[in-house]
Amino acid sequence: MRYPLTALISDLHSNLPALETALADARERGARRYVCLGDVIGYGARPRECLDLVMALCSKEPVDPAAAAGSEPLAPGLCLLGNHEHALLNSAEDFNPKARAAIDWTREVLNQGEDHERSYAYWDYLGSLAPSEQDERALFVHGSPRDPVREYLLPRDVKNPGKMRDNFRRMDRPVCFVGHSHVPAIYFEDGSLHRPDGTEGPIELELGPGKRAIVNVGSVGQPRDGDPRLSYALFDGERVTFVRLEYDIQSAAAAIRAVSELPEYLAERLAIGR
Repeated sequence: MRYPLTALISDLHSNLPALETALADARERGARRYVCLGDVIGYGARPRECLDLVMALCSKEPVDPAAAAGSEPLAPGLCLLGNHEHALLNSAEDFNPKARAAIDWTREVLNQGEDHERSYAYWDYLGSLAPSEQDERALFVHGSPRDPVREYLLPRDVKNPGKMRDNFRRMDRPVCFVGHSHVPAIYFEDGSLHRPDGTEGPIELELGPGKRAIVNVGSVGQPRDGDPRLSYALFDGERVTFVRLEYDIQSAAAAIRAVSELPEYLAERLAIGR
């Protein structure tokens, strides 16, 4: 069966304007499947709304056409456990104070409201998330192949061949998709690195023995590579396309500022992509 054009989103961080912009663009580009690499929540001001969209679109069951805003069901997708979901479900003691404040507030928000069944549904969904998943072509993790939830992969890591070798050793698929660092890049098994320049692709990965790749799709909700535009990727089974899009940053920042429990810094950083 032909590999469905898959939209890979990660690190949404409760940024609803960015997520809605990314999803609308992916639909226009013909995405037939949605995979979220984790960190749906944290930092931003719209955790419930972002969870609603991910729960509807990233289901392991065929997605209803109405939820997909299309005429036919989407292929089954998936969502992973990110470190922010892990902290929400367990403890955020190792988070910095700003990130911990956002987790504590998010926990309260998910429990609020008269619709208790919906709150239960959020917690059941979050508790069901796995740290890694795979299909016939790709491995999917939030952080890295050897530490799916917490390890960062950054461009400087190409100068650490031991770290990269160990990560490739943990892969049993030709490509692994990751998020977590919020910095889009392709790490090749031969030690080379590709940093996409804005929207770029489709890039032929030329996967094969000794030619595996780890692809960081960047962040939808909080880019950190100095470019404030949201980042996501598309994968057709052989080629990857990076997409960068402007979105309503002012709206996302205003929503954060409207919540007294969320630090001002979480709003400020959106405009500078850091």
